[in-house]
Formats: sequence, C-alpha cells, structure tokens
Amino acid sequence: MRTNELMLYKNMDYGELLKDMTFLMENHGNSDYNREDLRSLLFECVNRLLELSVSHGFEGNLWHTYLTFLLVNDENAYSTSCEIVGRTEGSINEIALHDFSIFKELFDYDFTALEKDLGADCIQILMDYKNGSRTGKVFNRRVRDRICHLAAALGSAVDAEDFRKKMTQFYKEFGVGRLGLHKAFRIEHPEGGNMEIVPITNIAHVHLDDLVGYEIAKKKLIDNTEAFVQGRRANNCLLFGDAGTGKSSSIKAILNQYYDQGLRMIEVYKHQFKDLNDVIAQIKNRNYKFIIYMDDLSFEEFEIEYKYLKAVIEGGLERKPDNVLIYATSNRRHLIRETFRDKADRDEELHTNDTVQEKLSLVARFGVTIYFGSPDKKEFQEIVRVLAKKGGINMPEEELLLEANKWELSHGGLSGRTAQQFVDYLSGFVGEKVGR
Repeated sequence: MRTNELMLYKNMDYGELLKDMTFLMENHGNSDYNREDLRSLLFECVNRLLELSVSHGFEGNLWHTYLTFLLVNDENAYSTSCEIVGRTEGSINEIALHDFSIFKELFDYDFTALEKDLGADCIQILMDYKNGSRTGKVFNRRVRDRICHLAAALGSAVDAEDFRKKMTQFYKEFGVGRLGLHKAFRIEHPEGGNMEIVPITNIAHVHLDDLVGYEIAKKKLIDNTEAFVQGRRANNCLLFGDAGTGKSSSIKAILNQYYDQGLRMIEVYKHQFKDLNDVIAQIKNRNYKFIIYMDDLSFEEFEIEYKYLKAVIEGGLERKPDNVLIYATSNRRHLIRETFRDKADRDEELHTNDTVQEKLSLVARFGVTIYFGSPDKKEFQEIVRVLAKKGGINMPEEELLLEANKWELSHGGLSGRTAQQFVDYLSGFVGEKVGR
C-alpha cells in the first residue's frame, strides 16, 4: 500500500494501527504467514479502531474517520505551513500531493478480498458505524463533527488533487493538531514530565450579546482583539472592576467570536508563571493568534511572581512574538495589594517613589485597561428583564423585578452575576413546578 513511501505523514500519533492494517492488506493471501495469526491481528486492529472511535465519538465509516484523524492531527512541514493561511508555494506541494495519493489509495481500498481470505466480516460493520452516545471523552461534538464531515468529503474525492484541495482547505479553516482543533488550553505538568499545553474540551458557549450593557467596555475589547487577529498592532489587555460584572465572561465570549479567525486561548494560573517562556516558545512560530489568559489576577504584598510576569510581558531581551497577547481580569486596579502599613513602611524608606513605581509598573505593561463597574438599580433591572426573556421566564414584570430586588439584597448585591443566578433560580423553580 506504499505507506513506506510517505514523506511528510510519517511517525504519526496512533500510526501503529495503520502499519498493522497495511500489513494485513498486503499479506492477507500470503501463504508464508499463518492464517490464524493474520486473522487474530485483524480482530485486534478492529478492536483498536473501535476503542479509538468510541473514545473520540466517531461514527460513519470508521476506516475513513481514522485516516482523517491521522491527517488532521499530524503537524508536519506541509500541514503547519497551511494552517489558517491556506496553500503555500514551493515544492512542498508536490511532496504533499504524493503523500495524499497514497492516502487516497487507503481510502479507496476494498476490504472484500481481505475478509474472504481471513474468514471474517467484521470490517463491513465498521463502514457505517452508529455511535449510540454521539459524544466522546477526547473531543467535544464540534470537533468530532468536523472530522467526520471531512472524512466523508475525502471519501468522495475524485483524485489525489481533489483530495489535496479538501485537506488543505481544512487546514486553512481550522488548522492542524491540538492547537487547530481546539479553542482553549491549559498548562499541565505530567508526573515526571515536561510542561504540556493541554486542550480544554468543555467550554462555556457564551457570546458578547449575552452580556447585557457595558457597550463601551465591550467595544474597547472587540477593537483591540480584532486588530490582533487581523495582524495589526494590539495591546495586552486588563479587565478590572467589581466582582460579577462580566469580565471573565467577556474574555470567553471573545474566544468564541474569533476562533474561526485563528484565535486560541491558553489559561495560565499565577503559580505557573515560571512556565510562560516555555509556553511562548511552543506557540510563537504557529500561524494562530494566542491570548494568554490570566483570570482573577492579583498579588499579595509578599508574592513576587508579578516580577516574572513583568519580564515576560515587556522587559526581557527577547521580544514578545507578534502572535501572542496577554489578557487578564482582576478586581484590583493596581493588581498588587497595598495596606496602610505599606504607607508607614514607605515613610521610613529613602526612595519612596521607587517602591511605588515598582508596584505600579506591572499595570503599566497592559496597554489597554477596561473598567467593569457594578450596575445601578435601573441597569440591574434591565439585565434581569433581558436574561428572563432569553430564559423563557413568563412572569409579570412588576413581580419579576420585585423578586429580583429581594434576591440581590441577600445574594451579593447588584451585579450581572447576581442577575444571572436569580434567573437560573427562577428557571429551576419553574422547571420543578412543571415536572410535578
């Protein structure tokens, strides 16, 4: 099956199954091999194919989805050069066409003779597999559907050139590998291993329209992010203000809005700042735009991690890559906690201004600062009205607002979060009554 002639798509993750299947395709009628051994290998391959498909939520032609899975995950010279930008010029296109012609042969392979020689009909069951749960543990439904749809498209490709066009278009629209298929990521340290950027598969599907009010703040955030994803100059961004006003939700909404334009987000916690240089080293040469996201960022007076962050944002010898920005949210305008004792300590210092500048210099590295303040009573009631309408709450407005006022008095005061919690409570209460 010429898989040994592949030049770009070699040493692929999950590629051992392909090697075993290729061996069976080439030797199922070879009398030099024991028929029962070959038959046993076939069932083992089917088992591995099923386990992979169930864990990832695949359905349809599992052989095609497996081959497609290999193609969309392999980060090689061709796939990474095509991610987000599409086809590039040069000899790499001819090499890719050669590899895709081999994959086209694998897609078109007829298993009838193999099953007959080995006395097994297990593969035909996998040609139109129905996934009962329609979900997987590895991919969310959005990613799973894209792979299954691409598998169907590649299966209908008329020739290797058509196959290449469809594959390249996928790389352009969605990218390749985990950075292409997923929106958001976190940092993990496997026991005894190096730092890894790991996908987050369950993300809140919040949109900017879901955030009622704050139009000026949202526009400022949108303008900066649009400039970034379009390749223009943009700034690091700090969203600060009162608790529960939608700072974190706005960041999530930005990711959902601009993912299709190549935006990705990596969440980093304060104790992981030492890994920032390694994170940037892994992403700086990719074609995506990355926001490194720090939620609820603040420092106590004894914490010194902010000094590492200052150097990474701006101040080290290495220039921050153009495809990386840092977005942070905080309830504190100046990020670093200060007390009256600090003032007393500064009275004893010879260079008081130096200490003040040291603590303010981190905020100064965020070129855009956006304030999210608590709504007043009228704004809070408008938020409740809009959320209740979206949530399908049918209640007289006067009663709705009266109950909302009672709720906020005992649940954290006036904020968008309080309004959402109140509407969630009403939805659950109404649902409970309907269930009875």
